[in-house]
Amino acid sequence: MNDQQVSSGTLNAAILAGCVVAFLGFGFAATFGVFLRPMSADLGWAREVFSLSVAVQALFWGFTQPLAGIVADRYGTARVLAFGAICAALGFFLRGWVIDPGVFVFSGVIVGIGTGACSFPVVIAALGKVVTVRQRSFVMGLGTAAASLGMFAAAPAASAMIEAWGWQTAILLISFSFLAILPFLIFVARVSTPTAGGAGTTAFGAAIRTALRDRSYLCLFLGFFVCGFHVAFIGTHLPAYVTDLGFAAQVGGWSLALIGLFNIAGSLLAGWGGQHYSKRNQLAGIYLARAAVIAVFILTPVSPASIYVFSAVMGVLWLSTVPFTMGLVAQTQGLTYLSTLAGLVFLSHQIGSFIGAWLGGRIFDIYQDYTPMWWAAVAFGILAAVLHMPIQENRAPRPA
Repeated sequence: MNDQQVSSGTLNAAILAGCVVAFLGFGFAATFGVFLRPMSADLGWAREVFSLSVAVQALFWGFTQPLAGIVADRYGTARVLAFGAICAALGFFLRGWVIDPGVFVFSGVIVGIGTGACSFPVVIAALGKVVTVRQRSFVMGLGTAAASLGMFAAAPAASAMIEAWGWQTAILLISFSFLAILPFLIFVARVSTPTAGGAGTTAFGAAIRTALRDRSYLCLFLGFFVCGFHVAFIGTHLPAYVTDLGFAAQVGGWSLALIGLFNIAGSLLAGWGGQHYSKRNQLAGIYLARAAVIAVFILTPVSPASIYVFSAVMGVLWLSTVPFTMGLVAQTQGLTYLSTLAGLVFLSHQIGSFIGAWLGGRIFDIYQDYTPMWWAAVAFGILAAVLHMPIQENRAPRPA
């Protein structure tokens, strides 16, 4: 299906509904780190328990993403999103209802599968197929911005619920929020027709092998690992880092909220920039800027003001990588298997997320200090900037 086969009203309704799905599906999943300190302190758990659950969630989110993409390419996106919403609701319900470290870690598997199937990359890949090439970066940026708005709203909302009713009730309420996704899928279903409906397993395998032989695709795959490492480490551990320094828990909650707020601007700016300037150069610049911002943050005295400035600047750089990365996958590999190949790239992102979330907790439990992780984030940012420079973006998509 292309944009000429869909009426503007139907397409606009689908874009709006997709933004709502991105808002609901990403916010609480991305800001779950606000629960780390109150849960660990109340239950007497080491931070590695919480970190491992979030890391497992990230990893299974990554494993699910390419599979969700294959199903979306072959059968349409709405079914994938519905499954994901129900699965994520179940996983969060277990986190709040069963108080056991083993079950809590295992819940990361269920939440990861659910968020992998109903997350904003699935949504923006579906919408990116039904708009023009010129519109694609902007629509992908719009979907990413909606996810960022969810993050902005979710962090202070979760903190307020914890303070008012306790962390257990707060998690149970979050579980039901995922079910609110289901009614909006009616509008997404009207445009998310399969683009590889007649393709068999061999065709999908050939498309993946072709992509993995492409140096540009491999650079995107490896570079997105660094994005995952950054966002998972900071998203999971920044609130605890802030309270460890003696600041109020609300400072940590608002730091994540500011990341989400400024990420709205960053995502929209990235969507616009992808229409007019080199996606490769802007991606490299984002990773280099992240490295510089993190280095300045850890080398200067920490105060609430410096935390908020760091969060705001990182917010601009947070998910602005997504429209560029997904746009380059579409540009270099074509649209037929876009959900599949974008999902595979996102697997790399989530492997980075697993390492960032888990290793942050492990390092803290050993050294009672996050400094080695901050410097690792700086080094990875520089590496990612170098990795993106060989990408060849000005060429026709490779044949499937």
